[in-house]
Parts: sequence; structure tokens; C-alpha cells
Amino acid sequence: MALRHDARRGALLMLGATALFTLMGALVKLVGDRIHFLEIMFFRSVLALPVVLLIVARLGQGVRLRTQRLPQHVGRAVTGTMAMSCAFFSLTVLPLAEQTALTFTTPLFVTLLAIPFLGERVGIHRFSAVLLGFGGILVIALGQGAFQGSINPWIALGMSIAVLHGVFSAMTTLLVRSLSATESSTTIVTWQSILMTCFTGLALPFVWVTPTPWEFLLLLGVGLVGGIAQVMLTEAYASAQVSSLGAYSYTGILWAVLLGWIFFGDTPGIATFVGAGLIVLAALYIMQREMRRGVKR
Repeated sequence: MALRHDARRGALLMLGATALFTLMGALVKLVGDRIHFLEIMFFRSVLALPVVLLIVARLGQGVRLRTQRLPQHVGRAVTGTMAMSCAFFSLTVLPLAEQTALTFTTPLFVTLLAIPFLGERVGIHRFSAVLLGFGGILVIALGQGAFQGSINPWIALGMSIAVLHGVFSAMTTLLVRSLSATESSTTIVTWQSILMTCFTGLALPFVWVTPTPWEFLLLLGVGLVGGIAQVMLTEAYASAQVSSLGAYSYTGILWAVLLGWIFFGDTPGIATFVGAGLIVLAALYIMQREMRRGVKR
């Protein structure tokens, strides 16, 4: 799949992928009332395998499993599984808009973790952006009653887990950066899908709840919608530079507000919008600084 250098196509595909990923989150929230989030993760992972193999086939490279860096692939799959666990659990607890906003923190943690893991120096500009992003988290928390003694304990736990998703997602990003130095993207994605399916499969006997026909349809929807979104995301990255597409992913907060209202009757407060705006602004500023650093190199 050759890079097409079609910015408009890439933007449209990224917008579509973001909408579908948000829809997948709504489906997870719908089915998560009775089905354990680890069971939902298994269906998401196992149904993603055919999608991954389809992408690999389109690339015409074959399934490349040979690697000399298996421990790193396992580590990447572990952090990816933990990130998905945090995302799916928090979806079962938090309103969709709040959960979506809090998962935008990944660029903030990438910046912080790059200091010990990659030895990068973070200047005052990027560090200030990180502080701004964490300010957005505090605004959302205050809107839910934090520090006022009125926040629901489950909401507090869900918010903490949603932020923790950013930590594990950032660790995954840094591991992918390291693996990309010697491994092809198809090798990384294939190992990720196989290992994450195995990890969630091991947990399945301990959490299994037999789905009703309606719940089974929702689980299939999670896998199908997530798989299609993954294909669209891959096609978007094949159409334009990653740095030019990142901003479009933040339209997820608009979809989250709309779908949260349609499916669950949620109406986010002003604190959610202000906090989400601060997090997105911080992430976009970090992205701009990264692009400028890349040009100077």
C-alpha cells in the first residue's frame, strides 16, 4: 500500500475512523452493563485478527512473524492490552464524553515518559503544554465534584483509570518507536494482534458471561466497527503524513457528545468542554513542537 500523498483523502479517512472508534466506545458502554470488559476485549481482539491479516495481504508483504525482538513485542502487547483494559473499563463507568476527553492525554504522557525512556530533553514550551493538559484533567474532575466531597467513588475510579489509559498508551507508543527501528509495521501489528488475543483469551474462563442474542450482536458490532475503523485508520496513514492527521482525531469529542446524548441521554457540563479543550490544545501544541523539531533535524 504505497503512500498516496493525498491530504484530503487522509483527512476524510481519519475523520471516519475517529467517528467509528467513538461508535465502538458507545457499543462497549451499551454491552458493558452485564458483560465483563475483559470479555468484550476478547471479542474486539479476536475479530481484529482477520482485519489485520487483510491489511497485511493488501501490503503484499506476507505475514512476517520471524523476529529477534520477541520480548519487546510481548512488552508492547502487554502495554497495549493494559491500555485497552483501562479504556474499556472506564467506558463502563464514565459518561462517553468525559471518558473520550480523558483518553486524549496520551501525547502528554509520551512527552513525560520520553525523558527517562529515550533520554529526551523537554523544554519549557512542551512542559508548559503538559501542565496545561493536566489542568484540563482537573477541570473535568472538578465538574464531576472532585475536591468537593460529592464525587461518586466509581466515577473517581473511572476517571483515574481513563487517565491511566494515557500512561499505558504512551508506553505503547514509545515501544513502537523502538521496535520500528528494526521491525516492519506489519510484523509489529501482527504480533500485537496475536498476543493481545491470547492475553484476553487466557482471562476469558474467569470472567465469561454467556451473552444474550442482543448482547452477542453488540459484541459483534464492537469487533466489526473497530475492525473497519482500523482499516480506515491504516488507509489514512497511507494517504498522508501522520503529523498532518493527528488534529482530526480530536473530533472524537464531538462524536462522543452526540452519541452520549443519543444512546444514554448524557448532557456534558461546561467543565467537560473546557477541560477537553485544554487537553486538546495542549496535545496540538506538543504536536506542533514535534513537527518543528522534525524539520530542524
